Amino acid sequence: MALSNSKLYDNKIIPTIILNEARIALSHYPELDNVSIEFKFKPSLRQSVMKAQPKLNSVFKAKNRRAYVILMSKTFTLDGTTLHLKDIPKNVLIGWLGHELGHIMDYKERSTLNLIFFGLKYFLSGNYIRKAERIADSYAVQSGMKDYILDTKSFILNHSDLSEKYKARIKRLYVSPNEILNIVKEQQAN
Repeated sequence: MALSNSKLYDNKIIPTIILNEARIALSHYPELDNVSIEFKFKPSLRQSVMKAQPKLNSVFKAKNRRAYVILMSKTFTLDGTTLHLKDIPKNVLIGWLGHELGHIMDYKERSTLNLIFFGLKYFLSGNYIRKAERIADSYAVQSGMKDYILDTKSFILNHSDLSEKYKARIKRLYVSPNEILNIVKEQQAN
């Protein structure tokens, strides 16, 4: 079932080019050990670098039988700026994958109807996107990925080759490094 450029790792399909990074990110989420996840390259993701979503054919299955896919591109073209996967530092890639796994942690507890409404709200509302991204980062931080997430945020916001338009979108819709530290404090207080 695994493609020649991918490796079947338990119930995960992982392209060999990111195998080590994906395994490190997955090691922070033992709750996902029995969850089917495919890491899949796609030619274009429009305004995203990566995105996690349930596989369409599993949305109506019981929560514990759903399968998920993390879509990504080997080359990211954002607002005319091209960035190659091979040029992304290992810790940053681990953080990006960890963030997407945080989305799967959120999705796996949702009912089918709730998941459908989540998708609609995410598509239609910037405020809802921000809330969903905070939840994903919270799962990543809770799973011990704080340093990876901070590396990823720093890479995006300080990378000179990424356009200011993309950085402004990230600042508007995603959790800032300071907010990540606040999440850590909140979790330590609980």
